Amino acid sequence: MISEFFTYNKSQVIQALRFHFISRKEIKFTIILVNVFAIASFVFYFLRQINSLAFLFSSGMWFVLMISFWFALPYIIYRRSVTFQNRFQVIFSDSEMTIQTEKGSRSWPWSAFSTYMESPVYFHLYFDTRTFFLVPKAAFSDVSEARHLLKNKIK
Repeated sequence: MISEFFTYNKSQVIQALRFHFISRKEIKFTIILVNVFAIASFVFYFLRQINSLAFLFSSGMWFVLMISFWFALPYIIYRRSVTFQNRFQVIFSDSEMTIQTEKGSRSWPWSAFSTYMESPVYFHLYFDTRTFFLVPKAAFSDVSEARHLLKNKIK
């Protein structure tokens, strides 16, 4: 299955990176922990068990965490990655995935991918827990065929 040539849309990539960060177990755990801490500090502040400085500190931690995961990290990764500036074509075959650009091509056997995840606009193909490749669904004329191939090839 051969995709159309595609380029990355900045807002869609930012949203996909957010999806990636929020889906990570360690980040989910951190967000839940900070939210519980913020709620507990509000309750203790309301009951006058802690002073306003402690409540402000917990609220500040919550804001910093949300801003970093929702805004800072996706934009930093987008700016640093040259990948999102190129034009690509993806070829899914029975044995491998090939990425082609104007500069050349690179292939990976399906066994090189540890897992894949689907977000509203992209397929996230993971090499390991932190390294992945985004393939837009819009690049394929038949998204269900691409989904079926990924499901069968990446365990």
